[in-house]
Amino acid sequence: MVYVFLADGFEEVEALTPVDLLRRAGAEVKTVGITGKTVTGARGVPVVADILPEEVDRDEMDMIVLPGGMPGTMNLNESEFVRDTVQFCADHDRYIGAICAAPSVILGGMDLLHHRRAICYPGMEDGMTCANVVHQNCCVDGRIITGRAAGAAFDFALALCTAVMGKAAAKQVAESVCYDTAAE
Repeated sequence: MVYVFLADGFEEVEALTPVDLLRRAGAEVKTVGITGKTVTGARGVPVVADILPEEVDRDEMDMIVLPGGMPGTMNLNESEFVRDTVQFCADHDRYIGAICAAPSVILGGMDLLHHRRAICYPGMEDGMTCANVVHQNCCVDGRIITGRAAGAAFDFALALCTAVMGKAAAKQVAESVCYDTAAE
Protein backbone atom coordinates (compact mmCIF):
# COMPACT_ATOMS: atom_id res chain seq x y z
CA MET A 1 0.00 0.00 0.00
CA VAL A 2 1.23 3.46 -0.93
CA TYR A 3 -0.15 6.43 0.97
CA VAL A 4 0.14 9.89 -0.61
CA PHE A 5 -0.29 12.60 2.02
CA LEU A 6 -2.21 15.71 0.97
CA ALA A 7 -2.40 18.94 2.96
CA ASP A 8 -3.92 22.22 1.86
CA GLY A 9 -1.48 23.99 -0.45
CA PHE A 10 0.08 20.80 -1.89
CA GLU A 11 1.65 20.97 -5.36
CA GLU A 12 -0.89 19.21 -7.57
CA VAL A 13 1.57 17.85 -10.15
CA GLU A 14 3.88 16.46 -7.47
CA ALA A 15 1.04 14.63 -5.72
CA LEU A 16 -1.18 13.47 -8.55
CA THR A 17 1.50 12.33 -11.00
CA PRO A 18 2.71 9.70 -8.51
CA VAL A 19 -0.88 8.66 -7.76
CA ASP A 20 -1.61 8.25 -11.47
CA LEU A 21 1.57 6.42 -12.47
CA LEU A 22 1.64 4.16 -9.42
CA ARG A 23 -1.96 3.10 -10.08
CA ARG A 24 -1.11 2.48 -13.75
CA ALA A 25 1.72 0.23 -12.54
CA GLY A 26 -0.76 -1.76 -10.45
CA ALA A 27 0.13 -0.42 -7.01
CA GLU A 28 -2.59 0.06 -4.45
CA VAL A 29 -2.55 3.79 -3.67
CA LYS A 30 -4.64 5.84 -1.28
CA THR A 31 -4.55 9.59 -0.86
CA VAL A 32 -4.70 10.71 2.76
CA GLY A 33 -6.34 14.05 3.54
CA ILE A 34 -4.20 15.44 6.33
CA THR A 35 -6.13 18.73 6.51
CA GLY A 36 -9.55 17.22 5.76
CA LYS A 37 -11.38 15.01 3.29
CA THR A 38 -11.31 17.71 0.59
CA VAL A 39 -7.84 19.17 0.18
CA THR A 40 -7.11 22.21 -1.99
CA GLY A 41 -3.84 22.34 -3.90
CA ALA A 42 -1.51 25.30 -4.30
CA ARG A 43 -3.16 26.17 -7.64
CA GLY A 44 -6.68 25.97 -6.21
CA VAL A 45 -7.53 22.45 -7.42
CA PRO A 46 -9.72 20.66 -4.87
CA VAL A 47 -9.08 16.93 -4.41
CA VAL A 48 -11.24 14.56 -2.40
CA ALA A 49 -8.89 12.29 -0.48
CA ASP A 50 -9.54 8.57 -0.35
CA ILE A 51 -9.12 8.38 3.41
CA LEU A 52 -8.31 10.38 6.54
CA PRO A 53 -5.27 9.82 8.79
CA GLU A 54 -7.11 7.59 11.27
CA GLU A 55 -7.77 5.12 8.43
CA VAL A 56 -4.08 4.57 7.59
CA ASP A 57 -2.93 1.02 8.34
CA ARG A 58 0.78 1.06 9.13
CA ASP A 59 0.97 -2.73 8.95
CA GLU A 60 0.08 -2.69 5.24
CA MET A 61 2.15 0.40 4.37
CA ASP A 62 4.96 -0.06 1.85
CA MET A 63 5.56 3.60 1.07
CA ILE A 64 4.49 7.12 1.90
CA VAL A 65 4.75 10.04 -0.51
CA LEU A 66 5.17 13.65 0.61
CA PRO A 67 4.45 16.17 -2.15
CA GLY A 68 5.86 19.66 -1.98
CA GLY A 69 4.15 22.96 -2.57
CA MET A 70 3.58 25.88 -0.29
CA PRO A 71 2.03 26.04 2.16
CA GLY A 72 1.33 22.31 1.69
CA THR A 73 4.76 21.18 2.83
CA MET A 74 4.54 23.34 5.95
CA ASN A 75 1.06 21.97 6.67
CA LEU A 76 2.38 18.41 6.37
CA ASN A 77 5.32 19.26 8.61
CA GLU A 78 3.01 20.67 11.29
CA SER A 79 1.06 17.41 11.47
CA GLU A 80 2.09 15.14 14.33
CA PHE A 81 0.52 12.23 12.41
CA VAL A 82 2.72 12.92 9.35
CA ARG A 83 5.90 13.27 11.39
CA ASP A 84 5.13 10.11 13.40
CA THR A 85 4.42 8.18 10.20
CA VAL A 86 7.61 9.42 8.53
CA GLN A 87 9.58 8.29 11.59
CA PHE A 88 7.75 4.94 11.58
CA CYS A 89 8.78 4.42 7.94
CA ALA A 90 12.39 5.32 8.70
CA ASP A 91 12.45 2.96 11.71
CA HIS A 92 10.73 0.07 9.90
CA ASP A 93 12.50 0.09 6.53
CA ARG A 94 9.54 1.43 4.53
CA TYR A 95 9.93 3.67 1.50
CA ILE A 96 9.65 7.44 1.88
CA GLY A 97 9.16 9.54 -1.22
CA ALA A 98 9.52 13.31 -0.87
CA ILE A 99 9.66 15.96 -3.59
CA CYS A 100 10.34 19.69 -3.89
CA ALA A 101 10.28 21.36 -0.46
CA ALA A 102 9.40 18.15 1.42
CA PRO A 103 12.92 16.62 1.45
CA SER A 104 14.34 19.80 2.98
CA VAL A 105 11.54 20.83 5.34
CA ILE A 106 10.34 17.42 6.53
CA LEU A 107 13.14 14.88 6.01
CA GLY A 108 15.94 17.37 6.64
CA GLY A 109 14.04 18.86 9.56
CA MET A 110 13.68 15.39 11.08
CA ASP A 111 17.40 14.70 10.54
CA LEU A 112 16.74 11.70 8.28
CA LEU A 113 19.19 12.59 5.50
CA HIS A 114 22.55 12.09 7.24
CA HIS A 115 25.10 10.87 4.69
CA ARG A 116 22.37 10.20 2.13
CA ARG A 117 22.21 11.47 -1.40
CA ALA A 118 19.12 13.64 -1.88
CA ILE A 119 17.65 16.48 -3.93
CA CYS A 120 15.11 19.18 -3.17
CA TYR A 121 13.75 22.40 -4.64
CA PRO A 122 16.67 24.66 -5.69
CA GLY A 123 17.56 27.12 -2.95
CA MET A 124 16.23 24.94 -0.11
CA GLU A 125 19.35 22.78 0.25
CA ASP A 126 20.29 24.37 3.60
CA GLY A 127 17.49 22.41 5.25
CA MET A 128 19.03 19.10 4.21
CA THR A 129 21.53 18.96 7.05
CA CYS A 130 24.39 16.52 6.42
CA ALA A 131 22.89 15.26 3.14
CA ASN A 132 24.97 14.79 0.04
CA VAL A 133 22.98 17.07 -2.25
CA VAL A 134 22.86 15.90 -5.87
CA HIS A 135 21.82 17.90 -8.90
CA GLN A 136 19.43 15.70 -10.83
CA ASN A 137 15.66 15.35 -11.13
CA CYS A 138 15.31 12.39 -8.82
CA CYS A 139 17.53 10.57 -6.37
CA VAL A 140 17.16 7.12 -4.81
CA ASP A 141 19.26 6.37 -1.74
CA GLY A 142 18.13 3.20 -0.05
CA ARG A 143 14.50 3.56 0.95
CA ILE A 144 14.45 7.36 0.55
CA ILE A 145 13.45 8.72 -2.84
CA THR A 146 13.65 12.47 -3.39
CA GLY A 147 12.63 14.67 -6.30
CA ARG A 148 13.59 18.17 -7.33
CA ALA A 149 10.33 19.96 -8.22
CA ALA A 150 7.13 19.81 -10.29
CA GLY A 151 9.14 19.49 -13.50
CA ALA A 152 10.65 16.27 -12.15
CA ALA A 153 7.30 14.72 -11.19
CA PHE A 154 7.43 12.02 -13.90
CA ASP A 155 10.98 10.95 -13.03
CA PHE A 156 10.05 10.94 -9.34
CA ALA A 157 6.84 8.97 -9.91
CA LEU A 158 8.62 6.40 -12.07
CA ALA A 159 11.29 5.94 -9.40
CA LEU A 160 8.46 5.29 -6.91
CA CYS A 161 6.97 2.76 -9.35
CA THR A 162 10.33 1.02 -9.68
CA ALA A 163 10.70 0.80 -5.90
CA VAL A 164 7.23 -0.63 -5.28
CA MET A 165 6.39 -2.54 -8.47
CA GLY A 166 9.76 -3.22 -10.11
CA LYS A 167 11.71 -1.88 -13.06
CA ALA A 168 9.66 -3.73 -15.70
CA ALA A 169 6.40 -2.24 -14.41
CA ALA A 170 7.90 1.26 -14.36
CA LYS A 171 9.21 0.82 -17.89
CA GLN A 172 5.80 -0.39 -19.11
CA VAL A 173 4.09 2.64 -17.52
CA ALA A 174 6.65 5.02 -19.03
CA GLU A 175 6.08 3.51 -22.47
CA SER A 176 2.29 3.55 -22.07
CA VAL A 177 2.29 7.32 -21.48
CA CYS A 178 4.93 7.90 -24.20
CA TYR A 179 7.56 9.07 -21.72
CA ASP A 180 10.70 8.36 -23.71
CA THR A 181 13.63 8.72 -21.32
CA ALA A 182 12.35 7.28 -18.01
CA ALA A 183 12.75 3.90 -16.35
CA GLU A 184 15.83 2.92 -18.33
